[in-house]
Amino acid sequence: MSTDRPARQPALFVPHGAPTFALRPGAAGAALAGKAAQLERPRAIVVVSAHWDTGVPTVGTAGTLETIHDFLSFPRALYDLRYPATGCREAAAEVAAAIADAGLPVRTDAEHGLDHGAWVPLRLMFPDADVPVIPLSIQSRTGPEGAWQLGRALAPLTARGFLVIASGNLTHNLRDYQVAVHGGATPSYVRAFADWMAGRLVANDVAALLDYRRQAPDGARAHPTEDHLLPLFVAFGAGGDGATAERFHAGIDDYVLAMDAWAFSPAEPAVQP
Repeated sequence: MSTDRPARQPALFVPHGAPTFALRPGAAGAALAGKAAQLERPRAIVVVSAHWDTGVPTVGTAGTLETIHDFLSFPRALYDLRYPATGCREAAAEVAAAIADAGLPVRTDAEHGLDHGAWVPLRLMFPDADVPVIPLSIQSRTGPEGAWQLGRALAPLTARGFLVIASGNLTHNLRDYQVAVHGGATPSYVRAFADWMAGRLVANDVAALLDYRRQAPDGARAHPTEDHLLPLFVAFGAGGDGATAERFHAGIDDYVLAMDAWAFSPAEPAVQP
């Protein structure tokens, strides 16, 4: 048996766009695949999707993860796609223990599969489905600070080879999409908001980020509800104190969806004399 320690992993925030992103991944999909190719093989993936929202943090423990097609009226080809991921009960137990050790409540779910917020980016990044996947829910009721604290609970796992992939979108206003699709123009706040977030993430300005709704340009318009931004705070927290923030893709799809992708690389531990 190998005694090699697992490679320390970053925490990633990735876009999942509209469900059709699975069929037309474009530049964002290429960026996700390219980032995955740069990584050492993870021991397991903790995937946090904007589309699994529960009252308390919930860890999926299923051995076989169903591909959930949680959308309606899209092309038939989307419903034929599958991502044959497997779980790992031992790894899931470690995730649940890390959350409990941080003083947060935690539950487990032995049946939950992968919604499109999870399987769409995973299919692009790890197409062979050969890394165990542990789903983890968000909690919209606790807002950005709760999501950040959940991420901080996961930070110790990155040193054990767990790759945290949190999936949402940096802007997500579907009412504006209905207007933009007829007018053919992207509202100016989409890039302005994404770039404001970029500046605060690189500066590690936790206070401003958690208060984005007041401080960012059109923060509430960028996210009428916060579910699609909360995964960013999970990834940000999971990078740990002093993490380096890198935006490895910036783009806009479907007029209103900022497809920015971020990597939060943990600070190197101090060298002992």
